[in-house]
Amino acid sequence: MLFAYWVHTPHPFLIRFNETFGIRYYGLAYLAGFVGAAWLLHRYFRAGRSPLDTNALLDLMTALLAGVIVGGRLGYFLLYQPSVLFHDPLVLVRLWEGGMASHGGFLGVMFAMAWFTRKREVRFLQVSDLITSTAPLGLMLGRIANFLNGELWGKQGEVPWAMIFEQTGGGPFPRHPSQLYEALLEGLVLFAYMQWRFWRTPVAQQAPGRLSGEFLVAYAAARAVCEVFREPDAGLIFGLSRGSFYSIFVAIGGIVLMGMTRPKPAR
Repeated sequence: MLFAYWVHTPHPFLIRFNETFGIRYYGLAYLAGFVGAAWLLHRYFRAGRSPLDTNALLDLMTALLAGVIVGGRLGYFLLYQPSVLFHDPLVLVRLWEGGMASHGGFLGVMFAMAWFTRKREVRFLQVSDLITSTAPLGLMLGRIANFLNGELWGKQGEVPWAMIFEQTGGGPFPRHPSQLYEALLEGLVLFAYMQWRFWRTPVAQQAPGRLSGEFLVAYAAARAVCEVFREPDAGLIFGLSRGSFYSIFVAIGGIVLMGMTRPKPAR
């Protein structure tokens, strides 16, 4: 039966110069995610739905890039590999070795937005709604890159679409391609929902911050579902995978944010 399943071959590089150096799909996924987000934010401005002109957008994207990298990198080692960071702090700057955490990236983005909104004197929640409406695009591309790398594979399963990730440590067993589940739920489905809410409803204008809260709750729910099929990255916390455990706090933050935001009365 094992021969009936597709054997995954990792493809981390688009162009490879040597064993460890080249143009990686993971880096391209981040680049494409930021380019896509910038394009959407520019469309928002032209449609009169955003106060961020070209100059402000350049400042924002620079701050977000730093926030995602620093927050994602710190989050990965603090939340998943603290012992590695303690024994080798320089691992933080060796980006080519991989290791990013979406929950840490969220915190990095939050601090980046706080800096930007204070500098530009614009409303934090308004900018937050703009960013969260584009964020699932980057999440989707990142998960696709995870799949190409053959990392973060799922638990053993015998579904017809199961795959064997033996070359990247998954053993000779069919496993759920959980990276693709996450690309679908955390990425494509959530992106479609956020774009629908932003363009087809007045929520961003009438209740700044509510869209951000909905994003956090929806992401936490999608992540919890995908974690059912994903092999845990590290030890469990209270019987939950770390991704599920940390998502509880993301959901709580989203619920609080939704409760704090109320639609403005129609004029």
